[in-house]
Amino acid sequence: MKALRLDDRMTFSYVDVPVPSVSDDEALVEVRACGICGSDVHGFDGTSGRRTPPLIMGHEAAGVVVRSGRDAGSWREGDRVTFGSTIFCGTCPACREGRSNLCERRAVLGASFSGYRRDGAFAELVAVPGRGLVSLPDGLTFERAAFTEPLAVALHAVALAGDVAGRTVAVVGTGVIGLLVVQALRVAGAGSVLGIDLDPQRLEIARGLGADATFRAEEEQVERGVADATDGRGADAVIEAVGVSASIRTAIGCARRGGRIVLVGNISPVAEMPLQAVVTGELTLVGSCASSGEIGRSVELLAGGAVDVDPLISAVAPLADGAHWFERLHAAPPGLLKVILTPPKREV
Repeated sequence: MKALRLDDRMTFSYVDVPVPSVSDDEALVEVRACGICGSDVHGFDGTSGRRTPPLIMGHEAAGVVVRSGRDAGSWREGDRVTFGSTIFCGTCPACREGRSNLCERRAVLGASFSGYRRDGAFAELVAVPGRGLVSLPDGLTFERAAFTEPLAVALHAVALAGDVAGRTVAVVGTGVIGLLVVQALRVAGAGSVLGIDLDPQRLEIARGLGADATFRAEEEQVERGVADATDGRGADAVIEAVGVSASIRTAIGCARRGGRIVLVGNISPVAEMPLQAVVTGELTLVGSCASSGEIGRSVELLAGGAVDVDPLISAVAPLADGAHWFERLHAAPPGLLKVILTPPKREV
């Protein structure tokens, strides 16, 4: 089968590789669409430390079941499916508590770190545990369904923000995850959603998708702007979707006393923060890792149109052109958001 393989830092090859082996609890899925995640781009340039070559990356995918192992569930050939990025055991204490993202034996599709390696979905075929598959309705395109995993990440972050109904929530970083968070907050009934970013084009999209007001992060008065929009109190909750020191400082500066900050951005492994502001403001900081049980809800919102991902799709391109699009995403030109790669359809 054909695959886009990361061979070295900033180096891909489009090659023939063996079809993945499928264990009894797995299904073999023919990939029809796979989005390039920001974590894949940081794997491409080597900064994440979680994409050690050689590796087939990719985890934001949707496709069709080709065959299913005897213990993989009732999946049949031709079933339209999607899945999350987390490979979980289903039996450890965290999994039994419904927190599969914290599984003691957690692995990640399309990632390699700490001696672990699992090829992902930038390929014609990918092996996925049956317990992680979710059915797709016929009316949902594979390209839109490729947003299931990142939308689930956004839904998980919003859930960790607590009861946001009627409250003011700021979103720091309006990239793909941040723009999905904006919409997830609307679904959750947030009273006011404020978007913060450096890119004016992304802020414009955020307003079109439901943000009540937006602020340029580079402006010195961003914290004052948020304060003015909240009668001087600050946001009840802030969801930080970048993951660097500067954006975390902004998130802390925009939160009200006693507010809650959800950290979903994960670019830098280490970040500094104004500790005294956290302590004296008695802020609650919560980490948000992947998703845990939100995949089904994500499909429902995409299929029903409650979340609109079309404005986020910058390009749909053949998998063979993947290296070019990784280079473009790494250069980070204004306005470029989600690129979805489509593997060639297999001959039956």
